[in-house]
Amino acid sequence: MYKENERIAKSCPCCDSRDLRKSPAILMPFIAHRIFGWQPVEIDESWGLKTIRNGYAYSLCNSLCCIECGFLFLDIRFSDDELETLYKGYRDEKYVELREFYEPGYRERNQDLLGGIDYIDQVEKFLMPHLSLPVKILDWGGDTGKNSPFKSDNKCWHIYDISNQPVIPGAILVDKKTVMTTPFYDLIICSNVMEHVPYPAQLLQEIQKVMKKNTVLYIEVPHEAILRIPSQDKYSEQYKKHWHEHINFFTENSLIKLIEKSGMKALSICSLEVTVGSEKNNTAVFQIACKLSAS
Repeated sequence: MYKENERIAKSCPCCDSRDLRKSPAILMPFIAHRIFGWQPVEIDESWGLKTIRNGYAYSLCNSLCCIECGFLFLDIRFSDDELETLYKGYRDEKYVELREFYEPGYRERNQDLLGGIDYIDQVEKFLMPHLSLPVKILDWGGDTGKNSPFKSDNKCWHIYDISNQPVIPGAILVDKKTVMTTPFYDLIICSNVMEHVPYPAQLLQEIQKVMKKNTVLYIEVPHEAILRIPSQDKYSEQYKKHWHEHINFFTENSLIKLIEKSGMKALSICSLEVTVGSEKNNTAVFQIACKLSAS
């Protein structure tokens, strides 16, 4: 079984397979600096290193690809404290300033994304066969609530998010204690969260604590472009040379394996083509609706 305390992964977080392909990559400078305080450095003659070539040094890591389920992921598995360091004050001025330093143009791109997604109606359409409105909602990792479905057709709308950002009108920001003591949720949203966390099975097991027999869990993760190119097979780790906030790249098979391992069953799953931002960039997301397997 996958060990939660492994700093460097030796097995697949989705299916536990140890049959992994490995390829060298770098941790993007913004992530390395924000989490670890590691900055790129230029090595020159003044270092006096006889066997090291001159040039820029970046933080090294590995891309791992599971042969069993196709899951592509960063070998470094961040701790809870490291995740809090990365995401506390997410997209506040300090975050934006540091990221703009390493990635010029980020501030403008960030402003473009603050308006939220424009396909919420398609999320609601996907979920409707499994729900009866109005619904009692928990958006786990829901940021401000701007991307929550059923904003106008709910009995209760809770947002739980470690960034602790102010939420939009109608939503209620809650802490973990409130989540765990709320009697029942009809719908739990976990949208664009699992690509960021080191132990997605652990996250799903935590969410299960507040699921009941008829609770529907909606999971949404990016269907990353690198895994949508037909010419690239499950050994795509050779094409992934850098890692940023998304440390998990899912395939449909890896999602099914993960859900089953976590004690749930998929009700429906699909890949949805969407556009994001004012420039309408084409991308895709996986949509999964699931329930507890015993239900």
